[in-house]
Amino acid sequence: MKKIEAIIKPYKLEEVRDALGELGVSGMTVTEVRGFGRDKTRTEHFRGSEYMVGLTPQLRIEVVVPDQAARSTVAAVVKSARTGRTGDGKIFVAGVEQAVRIRTEETGDNAI
Repeated sequence: MKKIEAIIKPYKLEEVRDALGELGVSGMTVTEVRGFGRDKTRTEHFRGSEYMVGLTPQLRIEVVVPDQAARSTVAAVVKSARTGRTGDGKIFVAGVEQAVRIRTEETGDNAI
């Protein structure tokens, strides 16, 4: 199994969720996060005033999928979250040793 963690722009959540749903991904965890990348700060405008933003609001999406679905899941996130501008985010893929569904005690791929 693979855990895919994607940091995306908040307004791209619906597109990413729809793309993952089309692949059959049955669940995800979404967390509001703040951070910065290579550019560290950027200029924003609010009510006619300009100010520097150090930490950009983003969303972290986490899904666990069978090994054979990892490549297509990553591709779907990239396609649906990409704007082509700085700050589109990142995707991290890590191995998952074990998964257990608490309610039924199912394990492995059956738990996801």
